[in-house]
Amino acid sequence: MQTEVTSSSWAGWRGGELKQIRKLVDAGNAPSISGFVQHAVSVTLDDIAGWGALLAEALRDSGGPLTDDERAWADQVLGRSRHRRSSAA
Repeated sequence: MQTEVTSSSWAGWRGGELKQIRKLVDAGNAPSISGFVQHAVSVTLDDIAGWGALLAEALRDSGGPLTDDERAWADQVLGRSRHRRSSAA
């Protein structure tokens, strides 16, 4: 497993995003590009955990997870397909 960020790690990034991060680093608002990314990942993971807790509370308060019929209705109303592609993780 690679533990260091190399310049080739940034190759897939859109140029504008990396430029914005570099400006933040240059202005002293971020310690480094990798430091910015580490912070962003940490904030994102905390955010996901928070939303998960909020969803669990809402489900508990509303009577539990959606039934298959409720999920199908929601998918239809939102115009979503019932078939999701699996991620290639």
